[in-house]
Amino acid sequence: MTRFSIRKLGSEYVIFADDQSILRTASRRKAAKLVVVAEELLSVQLDESPPLAHEGDQAAVKPAMFLDAEEGFPY
Repeated sequence: MTRFSIRKLGSEYVIFADDQSILRTASRRKAAKLVVVAEELLSVQLDESPPLAHEGDQAAVKPAMFLDAEEGFPY
């Protein structure tokens, strides 16, 4: 999990992800809002991510479906 922090450097606020600087802004309030949004997006992404596949695993291949001029789409 990424750990966000906000540090004041000179007249700017710098957002850090772990120990890496990722964004600078003039407002502490805006920096705090951006951190909240980033955390929400990461949590949604982690919740929706599929389980990790093992090497050699492959999804089943479905046959292709083509439009037939007489019958329309096959079902």
